[in-house]
Amino acid sequence: MPREAVPAPVPVRAVVVKTEPVRAEPQFVPEPEPTDPPVDRRKITRVVKQVLKSRPGRTSIVVEDLHTKRVFRFNRGEVLPTASVAKVDILMALLLKERWDRLPKAVRRDAEIMIRYSDNKAADRLWERIGREGGLTRANKVFGLRATTAVPGMCVDLYCWGITRTTADDQVRLLTYLPRLRDGGVVRRLMRRVVPEQKWGVSAGACAGERVALKNGWLKHVANDLWAITSVGLIGDRYAVAVLTEDNATSEAGIAKVEKLVEKVLDEFRGCPKG
Repeated sequence: MPREAVPAPVPVRAVVVKTEPVRAEPQFVPEPEPTDPPVDRRKITRVVKQVLKSRPGRTSIVVEDLHTKRVFRFNRGEVLPTASVAKVDILMALLLKERWDRLPKAVRRDAEIMIRYSDNKAADRLWERIGREGGLTRANKVFGLRATTAVPGMCVDLYCWGITRTTADDQVRLLTYLPRLRDGGVVRRLMRRVVPEQKWGVSAGACAGERVALKNGWLKHVANDLWAITSVGLIGDRYAVAVLTEDNATSEAGIAKVEKLVEKVLDEFRGCPKG
């Protein structure tokens, strides 16, 4: 098993998690809004390049308007680590083969703390339950992911699911599959209930009062001490957003870059007061 990366150290504290029943939501069916103007891709590309001018590192961002199918892609083919955003893929792979209401209570609890608290041990257990990289690969074929590859083996001292390689295009494609997933509403609800200290990233593009469902990832490479910072999510059940970055000097710098990109790109899709 390669040992090329480890997750960011997270302060250890005792957490008592009160699990609540998570009920499946009605499937979201977007309504077309043909009056929205076309996306000026050249202009947004210039805006993105301006943001990145003082923020080095590999970066990819994709935003899709699920109502109108307007889309913006920057470095769409860049293959980067998922870090903890892989946990959404793991949960969706689990729900593809098992119904939420038939899962054992302990497994549902693992799913909840994996998404809401980004608990790595819970992710390890669910990784085993779906059949490790083989199970994820089979699920990703159903989801239509074309460039996402998981590392084989057991996750021991490495969280190997976290060095799954992916593209922003694939991550948006995964989000757009949620309405077709039998218990996709469960996934969205858990992503909306991420703990406050982890609600950075995609949320920077939300208008005041909009609901955001997101999952973030942070990973420090052992080889060079640089950070992979990632964020994926849904803004108002309308905008699917994925930002993948690598080679950030610090986690704070990576988070700031992700948030500035999301804010600027969403401003070009629509202007609104921020929450």
